Amino acid sequence: MELVVALVSDLHFGPEASFGGKLRKLTGEAPELTRAFVRRMNEVTRPDLVVNLGDDIEDEGPEADRERYGACMAALRGLKAELFHVAGNHDVIHLSEAELLSAWGRPEATRLHYAFDRGGFHFTVLHTRERKDHDISLGPEQLAWLGEDLAASPLPKIVLMHHSAADQDLRGNRWFEGSPHICLVRERRAMRKIFEEHGVLAVFNGHLHWNHLDVIRGIPYVTLQSLIENLDDDAPGRPAAAHAVVRLGPKRIVVEIEGAERARYQFDRR
Repeated sequence: MELVVALVSDLHFGPEASFGGKLRKLTGEAPELTRAFVRRMNEVTRPDLVVNLGDDIEDEGPEADRERYGACMAALRGLKAELFHVAGNHDVIHLSEAELLSAWGRPEATRLHYAFDRGGFHFTVLHTRERKDHDISLGPEQLAWLGEDLAASPLPKIVLMHHSAADQDLRGNRWFEGSPHICLVRERRAMRKIFEEHGVLAVFNGHLHWNHLDVIRGIPYVTLQSLIENLDDDAPGRPAAAHAVVRLGPKRIVVEIEGAERARYQFDRR
């Protein structure tokens, strides 16, 4: 039996956000792009569950962030499928853990890292923490929890996170080229060793604003493009409108990236 999981990432509800003096994030289009994603999921894809990989807002201040995070959650709650969340670095700058958990409304999530089982699979959600312009870290406590969580489940395992645990080649990435410390998790080698020891099937993340695939020691690490990324060099812009549909089957995993930059990956299960 197949489990269909849809993924979306980096919705960035918020004020206009330029980078290097150019319009890179189409934040003004975030509400409509999110509503279009919800319509497609409800009317066409009809997944079993949807995972939001984080960075739902373009942080500005506590009051504005609270309002925009609420607007994003309200739009996503239009999904007919069950909805799960990952915390992104922008989400936690002005909003507390308690505020995010309340907005999620998920009984499984008593903290920002948690786990759940659906459709014969075990899903582990990690919370990678960013110290702005310094590094990305999981921390020793959560790293220990990760090993314990994966060891305790006999089910096939999927890991969901915001930043990347792969050693990505960042050449050509207009956000992070030359800056692995602000997009790749510092403890990624230790994390990958735990994934390998406990039979993780695949790892999914957002944050880097491009589609990217690494396969390391048999495990695919899939990075999903931002929903609101501007595919043009500047204004007026052309949105990526990216999302992924992941089909978890008994023999293989098929990942279809949809939107303006389409891709398809297929992996046999080990």
